[in-house]
Amino acid sequence: MADAQISIEPHTRQRHVTRQVPAGCAACSNRRPGWFCSLGSAVLADLELATSTISLPAQASLFTQGEDARCLYLICSGYLKLTTGRMDDKQMIVRVAGPGSMLGLYAVLSHGLYEVSAESLTTAQLRPVERERFLNFLRCHKEAQMRAVQCICQEYRFALQDACRIALSETVAARLGRLLLELANQIGEHLDAGEFRFPLLLTHEEMASMTCTTRETVTRTLGQFRKDGWISIEDSLVTLHHPDRLQALL
Repeated sequence: MADAQISIEPHTRQRHVTRQVPAGCAACSNRRPGWFCSLGSAVLADLELATSTISLPAQASLFTQGEDARCLYLICSGYLKLTTGRMDDKQMIVRVAGPGSMLGLYAVLSHGLYEVSAESLTTAQLRPVERERFLNFLRCHKEAQMRAVQCICQEYRFALQDACRIALSETVAARLGRLLLELANQIGEHLDAGEFRFPLLLTHEEMASMTCTTRETVTRTLGQFRKDGWISIEDSLVTLHHPDRLQALL
């Protein structure tokens, strides 16, 4: 398949993808298998027949809240942020999605609209699956139906985490600690001795919006966490040395 590329300026909202020959889930850079990446080989082969691979540059829009959900997307590599709110007004970051995640599942299953907007934080590779192809795929494979239910349950858990972070954490340190733990579990890797490590993809301003505080307070609180030895930040990677200490804040 010939490459088709559209030029785009940074921070604009139009789509910008490079289509490629399907590379197979073995090419995914995911350390932990996603919900659909770990399907049986015969089922996975049928899914791959229904997809192609697209490349998305950093800071490019994948889809926008309120658009008709014509496709869902499997993230093979890279990271995207999901936001809600009006384009011309303040937006809230819902979560960061990484390799193995699926975007737009509920909207596709309900023949509805995307509830959030998705924008790449890094270069990313994704597999789009058209709505009708995916629904036919589910009808043919009971194993995939159960995975779809598990994905919906995970989305519910993420939404509950967001509500708890904002409503139940009384201090800024607790809200920020909860956010770090969420990122560690969603996009991080588990190291020896109970530590976690994940890429630092959000600015202090974005972390402030997710914890209902100011950028200056986020900077000051992260500095205190580092001083206490609970976390370290090097080469754009965050390591949680004492996740139990962060958990205790809650």
